[in-house]
Formats: sequence, C-alpha cells, structure tokens
Amino acid sequence: MPKANLHPKYNPITITCAGCKTVYNTRSTSTSNISVEICAACHPYYTGQQRLVDTEGRVDRFNKKYSREAMAQRRAQPKK
Repeated sequence: MPKANLHPKYNPITITCAGCKTVYNTRSTSTSNISVEICAACHPYYTGQQRLVDTEGRVDRFNKKYSREAMAQRRAQPKK
C-alpha cells in the first residue's frame, strides 16, 4: 500500500543571476525565488573571460594599499 504525501511538492520558481540578469525557470521544493551572484552564463570558468567580482570594494582597497605609489611612500617614511 503506497504512503500518501511521501514525496515533496515541486513548485515552479525562477532563478535570477545578479551578474548578467539571466532568468532560469525551474522547479524546486523551495517556495521562494532564488537569486545567485554568478551563473554558468557569466562564470569565468565557462566563458573563458577574466572578470573580477568586487565584493564591498575589496579589490579597490587592495590595489590602493599595494600600488607602486603607496609602496614608494611607505619606503620613503623614516622608521620610528
């Protein structure tokens, strides 16, 4: 005798990529829509293109801190 309500219900949802705005329609046990940062359409591994995903300005802060000018200024300052 089969059990009733054994399998979860699959609801239609949309998955939206924040990078390239691609929308995928699929089904899931989740009831809410999903938003992802990078999908297969814009991921550097699949596209072959280098792309920096800058989260909260980390790349800019790194470049500013370790640029040639900043390093030269640090070397020029006398040590205490």
